Amino acid sequence: MRLFDLLKITARSLRKNKLRSFLTTLGVIIGVGAVIAMLAIGNGTRQSIQQQIASLGTNVITVTPDAGAQGGVRQEAGTTATLTQADADALAANVGPAVRYVSPAVRATVQALGSGRNWRTSVFGAYPNYFDIRALALQAGTRFTARDERVAAKVCVVGTTVAQSLFGTTDVVGQHLRLGPVPFLVIGVLAERGQSSTGQDQDDLILAPFSTVQKRILAGTTIRQIFLSARSEELIPAATASIGELLRQRHRLAPGIADDFTVRTQADISATANTTSRSLTALLASVAGIALLVGGIGIMNIMLVSVTERTREIGIRLAIGATSGDVLRQFLFEAVVLSLVGGLLGVGFGIVLAQVAGRVLNLAITISAASAALAFVFSSAVGVFFGWYPARKAARLNPIDALHYE
Repeated sequence: MRLFDLLKITARSLRKNKLRSFLTTLGVIIGVGAVIAMLAIGNGTRQSIQQQIASLGTNVITVTPDAGAQGGVRQEAGTTATLTQADADALAANVGPAVRYVSPAVRATVQALGSGRNWRTSVFGAYPNYFDIRALALQAGTRFTARDERVAAKVCVVGTTVAQSLFGTTDVVGQHLRLGPVPFLVIGVLAERGQSSTGQDQDDLILAPFSTVQKRILAGTTIRQIFLSARSEELIPAATASIGELLRQRHRLAPGIADDFTVRTQADISATANTTSRSLTALLASVAGIALLVGGIGIMNIMLVSVTERTREIGIRLAIGATSGDVLRQFLFEAVVLSLVGGLLGVGFGIVLAQVAGRVLNLAITISAASAALAFVFSSAVGVFFGWYPARKAARLNPIDALHYE
C-alpha cells in the first residue's frame, strides 16, 4: 500500500470520529507539553541559581569557623570562635599572589531608626575591599574608605530596601540614622540586586566599616567570616590550599587534627546547586514522562476500540486482496499520526505553559530546541509502541470471522 493511500485512509478514518481523535491525542498533548514545560522550568531554575552565585562576586572564597558542639551535640557551622581579625590580616599579608582581596566580616541584627521610622535589618562590618570581593555597585554616593576603617568612622552604605523603609526614598545620601544607640551618616546607596534564589532580600542590609561594627555595636573580637577573592578562577585551588595551610599554622593544629575552620568556594556552591537542580529537573521530567505514557496508553485503548468497531471493514479488505501487512501498516500509521499530531500540538502547549509558569514563578524560562525535539521524538515512539499491539491484532483477524462479526 502506497503512502498516499495510507494518508487518505487515515484521514478519512480520523475525520469520522473527530471528537474521539481529539480526546485520544489530548493525553499526548498534555504529556509533551508537561515535558517541555518542566525541562524549561528546570533550566530556568538552574540559570537563576548560577546568576545568583555569580552575583556573590568574582572568584569568591569564604572562610568560616567550624561547627561547635555543646554537650556532645554538634551545632551549625560558624558557632565556634576560631577566626579573628588577625587571621584575616595574616591572610592578606602572607597568602601569596593567588589572592587579590581579603576582608573579615561581622554581622549584627539591629533596629535601625531614621526619619521617625524604624526597621529591623542586618548590618555588616567589612573592609572597603569587600565591595570589590562581592562586586557591589553603588547607585548613589560613595563607599567608605581605609581611613574610615582605621578611625572606626560612623558612616554606612545602605541597601535600597533599608532606604525606602526608613526614609521613603533611595535619595538618602547625607541623611542620618541610628543603629541601636549609635548614630551613622549615610554616605552611599547600593545598587538594587533583588531577591536571592532562596527568596532573601539582598537589598535589606547596611554596610559599615569593620572596626565600627565590631567595636561600637558588637563589642567583640571574633569574626563571622573571612571573604577573599582569587585573582583568577584557575588560581582558586592554589589559593584555597594556601589559606588552609596558613590558618592551620596560626591555629597550631597538629597533623591529624581536623581543621577548626571551613573553606568554601563558588565552585563548591555551584556544584551543590547544580546537583540539586538536576535532581529536581529529572524528577519533574519523570512526572511529565509518566503523563506522556498515560497518553500512549490512551492511544492503545482507543485503537483497540477502533479495531473492534471496524472488524467487518477489516474482513472485507482482507477478502478482496489486502494483506495482513497492509492492515498492520494502516492501523499502525493511524496511531503514529495521532501521536505526531498530539506531539506537535503538545510542543505549542508546552511553550505557552512554560511562559506562563515563568511569569508566575518569576523565572527566566529557557526552552531549548533539544528538549522540544526530544519530547516530539518520544511522542512518536509512544505512538509506534502503543499502536503496535492494536495494529497487530487487526492484522491477525481471520477474514471469515471478521465478515461474520456483528
